[in-house]
Amino acid sequence: MIRGEGRIVAALGAVFVTLGGINAALRGLLFDETAVMYYGVLAILIGAASFVVMLTPLPSDEP
Repeated sequence: MIRGEGRIVAALGAVFVTLGGINAALRGLLFDETAVMYYGVLAILIGAASFVVMLTPLPSDEP
């Protein structure tokens, strides 16, 4: 079990960044705003990667 509460909170923030990126990407597609779409896709990639990195167990997480 992961005991790093700080990392769990950071992973939660990464999830919200990803959700915001999805929102921005869809808005960019709907209203033909290319820059907004690209920033949304970038936010999705950064948020998803951060989520995976934050919840990866480290050797110091051993019970």
